Amino acid sequence: MNRPNRPPRRLCLLLALLLGILPGCGRSAAPSRSADGIRVGVALYQQNDTFIATIVSSLEAAAREREADEGLKITLNITDGRGSQATQNEQIDRFLSTGYDVICVNLVDRTAAAVIVDKAKSAGIPLIFFNREPVREDIMRWDKVYYVGAEAGKSGVMQGELVAEAYRADPEALDRSGDGVLQYVMLEGEPGHQDSLLRTEYSIKAVTSANVTTEKLANDTANWNRGQAASRMSQWIDQFGGRIEVVFANNDDMALGALDACHAAGVEPLPFVVGIDATPPACESMRAGELRGSVYNDSPGQAKAILDLSVALAKGRSPSEAVSFKEEKYIWLPYHKVTPETLDEVVPPAE
Repeated sequence: MNRPNRPPRRLCLLLALLLGILPGCGRSAAPSRSADGIRVGVALYQQNDTFIATIVSSLEAAAREREADEGLKITLNITDGRGSQATQNEQIDRFLSTGYDVICVNLVDRTAAAVIVDKAKSAGIPLIFFNREPVREDIMRWDKVYYVGAEAGKSGVMQGELVAEAYRADPEALDRSGDGVLQYVMLEGEPGHQDSLLRTEYSIKAVTSANVTTEKLANDTANWNRGQAASRMSQWIDQFGGRIEVVFANNDDMALGALDACHAAGVEPLPFVVGIDATPPACESMRAGELRGSVYNDSPGQAKAILDLSVALAKGRSPSEAVSFKEEKYIWLPYHKVTPETLDEVVPPAE
């Protein structure tokens, strides 16, 4: 009796192996997310930015505290774009391809947000932008996109108020020429950057709204960088000398750069220099009586909001139960004016 033809044993094993593999192919083959914790990818525009470094430090501290309190494993993978959007895009793509629970992005270029949102939406991974705000249209492209930060225009207003209040209290201390006009220079952040534009505009508006007459001697960009700011200020000292009465800087690093240039040139007395962020180095300068004011940008508060929102999204909980939205999809942290006299009561001590 003839037996029916059967495939060879080796072929059977091969078919069984293929059948076991095929169901895992395609989109469903994306790496599974951690069952015993959450993984958060954090893509920074530039980690050596002093303010960004304070956010990162606060974020890591908040994650450790949350782990200790809840027994929840939180893995933070922090990458540095080093000022390159192409580099940051590659870093975000790796977060997406390896199935992170949430991705937090401090954009290099805010115009790149739309592409990042569309990729995150396709992968089903929630996205939190922070500190460098995309345009609202990009935030609204998907319901799992959020922004954590502070409103840049308000920091400019407060910076201008610091100068106006100091002028009203002691006009002669600022208006050293006695001409009734405050001569100033302006150190700006990146060209075209929203925070830079708003801080520059609103700081001067706040001064002139207080009926203080101003004269701009010079302005230039220093890209948030202390060294570049020192170089610009050195040139202005050579050009204007003691005519510079006030220095507005869009952030503290540039304000400290201006002071560096003044020290190098032997400028005495120092002009009235104000910054924004109230970073630890800026607070030290205020305690030394050199930096005359700043605007506190709540890095611990931003970090806590980023972490609370990340955990809620990773666990599938309602974001509104974890954080307070002052505007749809936006979490705004307040600014506070800081002077050497109010420093200890406004800025929390460093951990």
